[in-house]
Amino acid sequence: MKLIITIAWRNIQRHRGKSLVIGIILFLGAFIMTVGNGVLSGMDKGLRENIMNRFTGHVVLVAKNQQSDNVLFIPMGRDLLVMNHYKDIKKVLDAQDYIASFIPVARGFTLILNEDGDLGFSLTLGVNFQDYQKFFKNNVLLVEGRLMKNDERGVLVTTGSRRQMYDRQDFWAVPEGMKLNPDTLTPEAKQNIARLNIRHDVVLMGSSSENTTVDVRVPVRGIVKYEYLNDYWENFNILDIESFREAFHYVTAEDAAVEIPQERKQILQAENLEDSLFAGATVVNPADTGAKVYRVENLIGRKVVKKNVDIDAGAYNVVFIKLKDSREIDRDVARINAALEGSGADARAVTWKKATGQLADMATIIRTALFVFVVFIFFVAIIIIMNTLSMAAMERVSELGMMRAVGAQKRFIASMFFSETAFLSFLFGGAGILAGVLCVYVLGLLDITTTNRILELLFGGSVFRPVLDFWDIFTGVIELAAVTVLATIYPIRTARRITPLEAVARD
Repeated sequence: MKLIITIAWRNIQRHRGKSLVIGIILFLGAFIMTVGNGVLSGMDKGLRENIMNRFTGHVVLVAKNQQSDNVLFIPMGRDLLVMNHYKDIKKVLDAQDYIASFIPVARGFTLILNEDGDLGFSLTLGVNFQDYQKFFKNNVLLVEGRLMKNDERGVLVTTGSRRQMYDRQDFWAVPEGMKLNPDTLTPEAKQNIARLNIRHDVVLMGSSSENTTVDVRVPVRGIVKYEYLNDYWENFNILDIESFREAFHYVTAEDAAVEIPQERKQILQAENLEDSLFAGATVVNPADTGAKVYRVENLIGRKVVKKNVDIDAGAYNVVFIKLKDSREIDRDVARINAALEGSGADARAVTWKKATGQLADMATIIRTALFVFVVFIFFVAIIIIMNTLSMAAMERVSELGMMRAVGAQKRFIASMFFSETAFLSFLFGGAGILAGVLCVYVLGLLDITTTNRILELLFGGSVFRPVLDFWDIFTGVIELAAVTVLATIYPIRTARRITPLEAVARD
């Protein structure tokens, strides 16, 4: 072995020109592959941090009979089915020790109304806001006004949705109790500031194919944006869960808390309802018609509501779940589905990728394209090195033939050739990996930002932060070793075939 290494090192020095060419190719290949691995890892980490931890969780629960898995970015007008008996679902989730936490929400498509009949629209999340904010690591950032508290009525309008309201419906949303801040206006709104229609509340109506929705007027509590991937999430305004349920005619927590008196229960449970209702002698009670105003709520009666309603008693249509270990999401989705199926709960689990539909697809396409590029560099390096080594072998026919003539075996020739390439790979390829690690580190310090939607997916967020961990570097070393082995197979075969007779004939 020592002899092989000595001869290999001598040959590298004798053929410095070709060795330098091969070394530069190995350096560039290792450098690009290392940086590429860093970008892929940064993208993975960014998407994991910004989508799973900030918006969807690892697993998403939907109603059992929900046809589409893509429940967050489904086309306009298609409804999500309500999950029946959420409390039963909650019991199942509480019993799974591999689930870290979960939060139920309602997701829907709402119409935004104004007095002129102009329609706007937005995607809307109905949440108990403080719980939502805690679950998703304070991903909602305040721009104006204030954030909501749990059980507080109101809506948080995103900056993007406010722009759309002005463009489509000609009013500018300002949080309740706040004055107009001219600095927040769009250029067009600034030109019309004297005639600007300022609104402190909005009228939302749930959009449903069953035509069972109603409109609700809610105060604007704040203008917000999302800390990460705002260009994608800004389509979602955040509404308190009870207003959301009213807008979509879902069962609210207050509905569930209504206490029906015993005598009314007996009437409702009677087989002949009409006879029960009109069994008394007096059908109509006299009313004081001298009053100037009739209050409808006085005529139909008030609901008897508990002071502390159980918010989970109302309806939800989505549950976001975070796992303790996110490395086996598919396995845990199967475990959750088995538990739900076994309990008869009206829900099924899908991965966050399926729930986000085209967003996850775009991220996958970008990641695949980047991976293919890295692999392409991998094969280009193999071909160039292989071609260069083959030419070197043919130019060294005399030398190799002489070595065979004095007794060198084919195995010795192959080992010598491989050792030369391994030397170059270790020196130049190793330098390429170190340079790649340094480059990734420097790129991470530069805080390169973007507002481009495609680049945000590539970056895994608005800031480009490629990262390398031990396994990324180890993968780079394996890739470099694979390039070295594959690139020397053909040149070694060529060198092994050289005979002393061929060397004499060439001279």
